[in-house]
Amino acid sequence: MNINGKTQLFGIIGHPVTHSLSPAMHNAALMAMGINGVYVPMDTTDPATGVAGLRTLGFVGISVTVPHKVAVMEHLDEIDPVARKIGAVNTLLFRRKPGEEEVVVRGFNTDWLGSNLALADRIQLAGSRVLVLGAGGAAKGVCFGLVEAGAEVIITNRTEEKGRGLAAWLGCDFIPSDQLGKVRADALVNTTSVGMEPNSADIAVNPNLLDHFSVVMDIVYAPLQTRLLQEAERAGCQTIDGLSMLLNQAAVQLKIWTGKRPPLDIMRRALEDELARRKSGGNISAPKDI
Repeated sequence: MNINGKTQLFGIIGHPVTHSLSPAMHNAALMAMGINGVYVPMDTTDPATGVAGLRTLGFVGISVTVPHKVAVMEHLDEIDPVARKIGAVNTLLFRRKPGEEEVVVRGFNTDWLGSNLALADRIQLAGSRVLVLGAGGAAKGVCFGLVEAGAEVIITNRTEEKGRGLAAWLGCDFIPSDQLGKVRADALVNTTSVGMEPNSADIAVNPNLLDHFSVVMDIVYAPLQTRLLQEAERAGCQTIDGLSMLLNQAAVQLKIWTGKRPPLDIMRRALEDELARRKSGGNISAPKDI
């Protein structure tokens, strides 16, 4: 990489960001796409001053991760209608108006597209039935995307009040965890952190119920093959690992920033290599990129 005065600047803001896999993935993509650009992690606790600084420094595109996906919205000039409906932004695009010095910052949300694209590799989303485990920020994006695609969504969550709240917002069904044995669906998606290292022996649903689903997707990527996915394979399910959503939402980000089609195979390989490097060094952190 030859960094010079024409190098385009991209990056990720959040707190913390040292754990992020995004730099490895995005830098590999930029190089493969022939773009003179660099993607850097930037830890910030204040999204207001963060966005102001990025405007001044000439950044082109930024990923936004926890805990700033909601707070950053009030510091943007424009917000994509879908991102506004979701109530969270994970992608910023910086553009100057023609003939002007003013920088316009527009916010997008690609998380929901990431999960939809990952699932669409296995099932036809429209008309499908999907059980989603969890009711946090990741669940909100996943469920929103599925509803937008015409799927029937069922939500279950350990805290019933929170789960029912998300279901009411989306206009979908909620089922208590003790009634999951009654559910049959095309897919199950785990959006919780259950099964994440160092608690990789944990599983978010009774393994005896997994044969009720054709496809099982887990957003946890440390470990890459969670116990949920291992048990799902034993039950005869197709599986989707935690890198798939991260990869697909990042590919949409790159298309927004560059207008070019990103190299998914190279991005996936970069993610896997980075995970392997960290595992060999004992440096696997919680997945908070999404």
